[in-house]
Amino acid sequence: MEMCGATALTWSHTISPSLHLPPSLSTRDPRSFRVWCVTDKDPKYHLRVFLQGSKMIISVTGATGFIGRRLVQRLQADNHSIHVLTRFKSKAETIFPAKDFPGIKIAEEPEWKDSIQGSTGVVNLAGLAISTRWSPEIKKEIKQSRIRVTSKVVELIKSAPDEIRPKVLVSATAVGYYGTSETQVFDEQSPSGNDYLAEVCREWESTALKVNGDVRLTLIRIGVVLGKDGGALAKMIPLFNLFAGGPLGSGKQWFSWIHLDDIVNLIYEALSNPSYKGVINGTAPNPVRLAELCDQLGHVLARPSWLPVPDFALKAVLGEGASVVLEGQRVVPTQAKKLGFTFKYSYVKDALKAILS
Repeated sequence: MEMCGATALTWSHTISPSLHLPPSLSTRDPRSFRVWCVTDKDPKYHLRVFLQGSKMIISVTGATGFIGRRLVQRLQADNHSIHVLTRFKSKAETIFPAKDFPGIKIAEEPEWKDSIQGSTGVVNLAGLAISTRWSPEIKKEIKQSRIRVTSKVVELIKSAPDEIRPKVLVSATAVGYYGTSETQVFDEQSPSGNDYLAEVCREWESTALKVNGDVRLTLIRIGVVLGKDGGALAKMIPLFNLFAGGPLGSGKQWFSWIHLDDIVNLIYEALSNPSYKGVINGTAPNPVRLAELCDQLGHVLARPSWLPVPDFALKAVLGEGASVVLEGQRVVPTQAKKLGFTFKYSYVKDALKAILS
């Protein structure tokens, strides 16, 4: 499949030992090229040369969230065009002011169709946060917020004329797909679990899988994202600073994490690299047990990790939602490593130091 938004040259049958570019391209800085050698169904080899600096047009749902904000910043820094697909335009305009994000397009739902048509790719990150008390109504919204937006995005991609249809959909899902275990190791080939979050993830993914067959689909099962301005750490750091930090529950549960920069880089790579397709675990190579995370966090903050939060206290506050932190899974990024993705932060100690330095 061609990489969208890039100029491509294809040579068939044979590859010359010396590569000669047309005059219009040979004058460019050679560092601006990215080269992939790939095979097609037919046995001939094709050499495709892509302009790495080529401009993409990317539509993003969930752009105002923790991951989405950093992804938009990365796309903007690389001079790509961004369409923020939102239901709350005023919030998006506050997060992405025109003076800091010139040229960004903020589109409410009636404008999503025009934004998606003509985009190079779509990133789907929308969904209600799960770290809250789960009432029956909240559980319904956790699932429906993901299914509703994913379904709308898929339908808009399917309805687009061929010539202006996005070529790639990168759709978020979560490691909750695998269920929970203190002993098993899960990779992309592992079966789904049988709890509520596994059910949510299965339906979330099956909705994305309805996209056109000619659209490259990447499903990223995201772990716990670590960064200073959101996610789990934003809730843990104040407690440690007050000398009230410690593991939640037994501390033996697995914590499959990823640094914010790495998940953004993984999504970015999935947009631009045609090898990235199917399911990819968005987790660091070295998951840890929660007690180790808390010990490392306490060490970096120069605070003790001495005050564990018992199960019953979390259940009193979060109800069934306490299962998100009391139970975990050991997930490894087998596919990302096969694809040659380079993690900036493979160890939680290094990630925490970078975040809190």
